[in-house]
Amino acid sequence: MSLRIFAAEALADFSTTAAVAPSSPQLASAMLKALPLARARVAVELGAGTGAITQALLAQMPADARLLVFEINPRFLTYLKRKFSDPRVVLIPASVENLDSELRVRGYDQVDAVASSLGLGLMSEYKRHALFRQLLPFLDDKAVFTQYQYIQSMQFENGRLSRLNLRPLLCKYFKDVESMVIWRNLPPAFVFSCRHKIESQ
Repeated sequence: MSLRIFAAEALADFSTTAAVAPSSPQLASAMLKALPLARARVAVELGAGTGAITQALLAQMPADARLLVFEINPRFLTYLKRKFSDPRVVLIPASVENLDSELRVRGYDQVDAVASSLGLGLMSEYKRHALFRQLLPFLDDKAVFTQYQYIQSMQFENGRLSRLNLRPLLCKYFKDVESMVIWRNLPPAFVFSCRHKIESQ
């Protein structure tokens, strides 16, 4: 069912899905590998889709933790509400452009782990930097951020199409950026694990 919903949404509005299929178990596992979930009090997921990574996050998080899930696609939100009755899940139907205010209005001033499935290549350079400038104040030095990027990912900037390389962007905000390729995904993807935020921005 989730594959059918995902495919329909990808065809209808690729800008809010930024993917052609749900994340594979191998990709979900790689996204979670570096996250400190066993001790996490608050985790954030950016762009849940049909919940493949959401489900994996919940399986590793403590019973009293919270998972704040950002998703703007209305059909995905409806699906996620039906799929997850777990009281740890807080669905946030808002754009990550308002990430800081959405967290603060709910009383959160610190998060321990962030898993992002956002299509950063579909965002402008300004919006990409704005996202990290909003996120970093919520991360302490032990927090970890993970992001995946399809290996053929492109970006459209200043009227030109070019290949997207996320590493320079991530290295501007984190001291330690590691990556690995997950071949067993459609399509294959890089997974970036980022630690130790850079304070001065």
